[in-house]
Amino acid sequence: MALTSLRLALGIAAVVLGGPALAEDLPVIKVEMRDGVIIPDVIEVPANTRFKLEITNTGKSPVEFESTELKREKALAAGATSAIVFRTIDPGRYDVFDDFHPEAKATLVAK
Repeated sequence: MALTSLRLALGIAAVVLGGPALAEDLPVIKVEMRDGVIIPDVIEVPANTRFKLEITNTGKSPVEFESTELKREKALAAGATSAIVFRTIDPGRYDVFDDFHPEAKATLVAK
């Protein structure tokens, strides 16, 4: 019985240590949003690869990172940072905007 438990423990350890990449291991692309501005205005990301988009609101008002095409949105209070993990996206250009500041627009380019 002890040998079976040891094998089970070693099997679990192998899966955990050699398993799929964690979110912390993903490429991180940083975006800043500030009172009606998205920086950079062209956001380059890897296509067909998992990645994390880290969004920081450095402004004094709330923002909402949104893409209708990608079906993603994330609202952030002033001074907040949050992230969206993308499983994969196809190569192409996708419009993004700040739903709280209509003048703030950017393009996410997956290549």
